[in-house]
Amino acid sequence: MPNAQPPTGILLMAYGGPNSLDDVEPYLLNIRGGRPTSPELVAKVKKRYALIGGRSPLLDITRQQAAALEAHLNQEDGPRFRAYVGMRHWQPHIREAVAQMADDGIERAVALVMAPHYSRLSTGAYFQRLDEAVRDLAVDVTFARVESWHDHPGLVAALAEKAADALARFAEDRPKVLFTAHSLPARVLDQGDPYDAQLRETATLLADRLSLPPDRWLLCYQSAGHSPEPWLGPHIEDVIVKLAQAGEKRLLVVPIGFVCDHVEVLYDVDIECRELAEAHGARLERSESLNTSPTFIAALADLVKRVS
Repeated sequence: MPNAQPPTGILLMAYGGPNSLDDVEPYLLNIRGGRPTSPELVAKVKKRYALIGGRSPLLDITRQQAAALEAHLNQEDGPRFRAYVGMRHWQPHIREAVAQMADDGIERAVALVMAPHYSRLSTGAYFQRLDEAVRDLAVDVTFARVESWHDHPGLVAALAEKAADALARFAEDRPKVLFTAHSLPARVLDQGDPYDAQLRETATLLADRLSLPPDRWLLCYQSAGHSPEPWLGPHIEDVIVKLAQAGEKRLLVVPIGFVCDHVEVLYDVDIECRELAEAHGARLERSESLNTSPTFIAALADLVKRVS
């Protein structure tokens, strides 16, 4: 009998994060392309990870998402799927995942960045790493790509579920809703990058689904990098202070640019933004991250099936 057709591979690509406090300095070295990091910044970043458990949960959660996606897809009759995880800035690197896929006999695969909104600076860099791995390893794996999925109905539904649960914590005292995402250098707008426009579309779709009046929500940015150039805004810290001073004492952060718990959610929002709000007399809550939400996993499965 002929050999069974190999499964379709799925490569979930995420940013990466240190697995221990000892990993923080080499992790930052990777992010900075080999440029040394000042001891002050290393200490600052280590403190942040110490406050969220001493390591990033990103790899564990991405692996859980991969396992849930694989199980969801393989419930049905038809082609079988096998999911892999590759990180852009830490282990297991995208290159390692591609090598493993080739070793496992994968011939066709779907590559998906675990970030719904496309930018050449962010999403584009993942696919560049993928292209480099395929070229340098000379593997015979053909990748279909999902480059953006900011308006997928399943993504919006999954975000809405988490946001609705969080809104319920406020009872009748409806909060001002802050949709957030990772900031990028503002020059991307001049380059025609779709990142900001896609985020605004997601925010609008989500606000409509939640029946939020236009004056009860806004899009802001968080976690800007350490460089002197302008970054996309408004910055969430400025928004929190301005709203609190204007009498908005109930704030709900809904991170629409992130699909799981990691330092920019667990520290930047849960600790830093909450403390800032409290210092200005406001209450700040956050919607739960998508993580392995069944609605979210079903959306990923639909994305994979569309291109596989």
